Amino acid sequence: MSEIRDDRAAGRLEALGGDGEVVGHVEYFVLDAPGHALVPVHTLVEPAHEGKGIAGSLARELYAMAQREGIAVAPLCPYVVKWAERHPEEAPAADPDLLGAAMDWLAAHPGRF
Repeated sequence: MSEIRDDRAAGRLEALGGDGEVVGHVEYFVLDAPGHALVPVHTLVEPAHEGKGIAGSLARELYAMAQREGIAVAPLCPYVVKWAERHPEEAPAADPDLLGAAMDWLAAHPGRF
């Protein structure tokens, strides 16, 4: 994997292979209230690229991006939740109020993901 690119407008953090193809991505949205947070909803790695640490690299970059922006992560994606549990030094625990608000937002936007 050569790079990770954030497409904020599309709500996608993308992992690019050596030829520039997207080999994995995290779909997310930005929560504005009760506080700002990145909310990852789905993580997908193309089958030919599984087992190479791509999903973990995406999760790590999502948390690093949030830290650089000074905002929280409220993970709804099961993979990101498990990754965060294994890497507490990089992934602060999510605020329950933010998680609740993220779930409410998702329920109010059923066609988004």
